[in-house]
This record gives sequence, structure tokens and C-alpha cells, in this order.
Amino acid sequence: MSLLEIEGLQVWMRGEEGEVAVVAGLDLRLDAGRTLGLVGESGCGKSITARAVMRLLPEPPARVAARALRFAGLDLLALAERRMRAVRGDRIAMIFQEPMTSLNPTWTVGFQIEESLRLHTSLDGTARKRRVLDLLRRVGVGAPERRAAQYPHQLSGGLRQRAMIAMALACGPELLIADEPTTALDVTVQAQILELIADLRDELGMAVLLITHDLGVVAELCDEVAVMYAGRIVETAGVEALFGRPRHPYSAGLLAAMPRLGARPNRLATIAGTVPPPGRWPPGCPFAPRCERRLERCGREMPPLAVSATEHRVACWNPVA
Repeated sequence: MSLLEIEGLQVWMRGEEGEVAVVAGLDLRLDAGRTLGLVGESGCGKSITARAVMRLLPEPPARVAARALRFAGLDLLALAERRMRAVRGDRIAMIFQEPMTSLNPTWTVGFQIEESLRLHTSLDGTARKRRVLDLLRRVGVGAPERRAAQYPHQLSGGLRQRAMIAMALACGPELLIADEPTTALDVTVQAQILELIADLRDELGMAVLLITHDLGVVAELCDEVAVMYAGRIVETAGVEALFGRPRHPYSAGLLAAMPRLGARPNRLATIAGTVPPPGRWPPGCPFAPRCERRLERCGREMPPLAVSATEHRVACWNPVA
């Protein structure tokens, strides 16, 4: 049994124009100790999916449904909020995209890391403070005593992100969801944070759901990849299989758009158009208006996510050979 099983996840959001779908029938599986990269352009629904798994979407305005949303056999949608709070931050943890908006500016970093230990463990105050310092050291924060006493605005972006990772790892989660964990950081710090996540994953044996639009990060860190477009998964495969032979035209377009050493200047490939916003998805395959391989039926029928013998799944009526 997979650690995380998502079948038919649907998320609707209510706005001024009524209720619109932002995730439409998403299927994902993640085994213990594995890393799955969830990729796609901004607006595809990646972060909404993560928050739905964590039960962090307020209902209303959100509405969440699924045939199955299970973690280690637990039906997350059926759990009472009290029981979900016991899972969230303990067995499932999340690193958010921008730590400055995720950390409370009125509390010290050490107090915020200690809060998870206070909620989910029986450690006394002295042991909790010792654990906080150990966590900060573990994620590469120098002078942890001084940093623990500081407020988020007193730390650099890289240190704030390391503090967020320490907070997420405080209780030794089985699943870590990392939502664009390096977006706001410079390139050198990005590499350090990604290396840190990989090292901690291997050390602790936890599963990681990595949400990103950076295929280079996926190639380096992930075992499997799921490509998302307009609220749906359009292709899933092992990293080597997808990078070596993408089947969906969208996946192929994303890979072609990656900069490469030695490529001719000003010759980056692009995908025409943009992701349609929720509520304005076209009939049939939502990628059809941007696709050079579209057929007549693509504008009428939604292709299923078909499974091949190699577990390479693609939702396309005319996949790349």
C-alpha cells in the first residue's frame, strides 16, 4: 500500500463568479521513502493540491472531494479536525513557498519551532529547547542559540527557509510536502537547501512530495515525476523514463524549454499561449488549444490517464512516439 494515495481529487473555489474547479479528478500515489516531483506552470493547481492534502483549505470558500485521500491507511477527508491536527505537523509536514509570510513575525524562531514539539510530544521545556537547538544545527544554522532568539525579519531568506525546514522536521514526519522551497532564494542558497532536503530525506527515510516548476530540480532530487496541467495530471513516470522519452506534448514542451549548455543564444523553445484560468478550461483536453499535435477529438473528449506496461501513464489522444 502506498503511503499517500490520492484518487479523483477535486477542489472547487467560490468567488465573485460562483464556484469554479481548480483541481479536477487528480490521481497520485507516493510510496514511503520515495520522492515525487509535481511539476507544471504556475496556475496548474499544484499548491492547491498540497493544501488539500494538508486540509489547509478553508471550507468555504473551498470545497474538497475525492474518491480516496489516504495517508498510511487514514482517510484524511473523514478525520475530525482534532485528529487531523494530530497528523498535521507530526506525521505530515509542509515547507511553504515563502517563509517570511509563513513564519509569525511576532514570535521568535525558536518559539515557533518549539510549538510543534509542545503540541505533538511529551518533552518537557528543557528537552524541547535542547531539541530546537539540535534541529537548527542539523539544518546548518550556525550559532543556533542566537538564531533561536531572533525574529523572522532578522534572518536572511536562506536562514528563514532553514528554520522552516527545522520546524517541519521537528517531529520526524513520514511525509514532507515541499512547495517551491527555493523560489525566493538566490542560486547558491537554492543548491544548499535542495542538498539539505535530499540529505535529510535519506537520513530519516521520509517520503517527499516536491512541488516545483523547475525540471532541473526534479532531475536531481526525484524518483518519479507527475506533470500537472489545468488541474489534472497529464503524465506520470519515473524520472529517467520521462526525461528520456516524454509522451505528452506538454511534458515534451517543458523539457524542450529547459536551457542547455552549448545551445545557440536566443533559441529557447517556448510553448505558445498560457495556462487557462480556472473556470475557463476548454472542452476536451485543456492543453489542446496550445498543442501542435491536437486532433479533432482533442477538442471534444478528455483523454484518460492510460497506463502502459512500464507504469508510464499519459493522458493524450496523440502522444509523442
